Amino acid sequence: MLCALGALLWLPLLADDVTPLENQVRETEQAFAQTMADRDFAAFQAFLSAETIFFAGENPMRGAATVAEAWKGYFDGDQAPFSWQPRTVVVLASGDLAQSSGPVFDPAGNQVGNFHSIWRLEDDGEWRIVFDKGYPHCPPPQQPPGD
Repeated sequence: MLCALGALLWLPLLADDVTPLENQVRETEQAFAQTMADRDFAAFQAFLSAETIFFAGENPMRGAATVAEAWKGYFDGDQAPFSWQPRTVVVLASGDLAQSSGPVFDPAGNQVGNFHSIWRLEDDGEWRIVFDKGYPHCPPPQQPPGD
């Protein structure tokens, strides 16, 4: 019983400690998204973990070089083909793994998808993306008039 009580006393401390880390990951995700807006392919690559896995449909692309090659075309041209922003960010209590998710928009600002990313705090103190998967946006069904 005493051990359980001691563990409960630590829970608020852990929750308080996660908030700054969540802010770090949110800022990292926003900076990652900004690479697309800025058309900065080199900066995009800096956010990729060496062993990152991005999903293209059901087929995983493994490794930073493979992902970079697959995404290079998205950086061609003056206008980004899409943008994204984090809506939800959570960090493990250990402080070294995080998940971010949010909407993906077309150039006109319409939501066309959603993303889920997993970030890892690497040995050099930088958050880098280790998993990323996007999927189409399915808006909720609209209620018929009068309901």
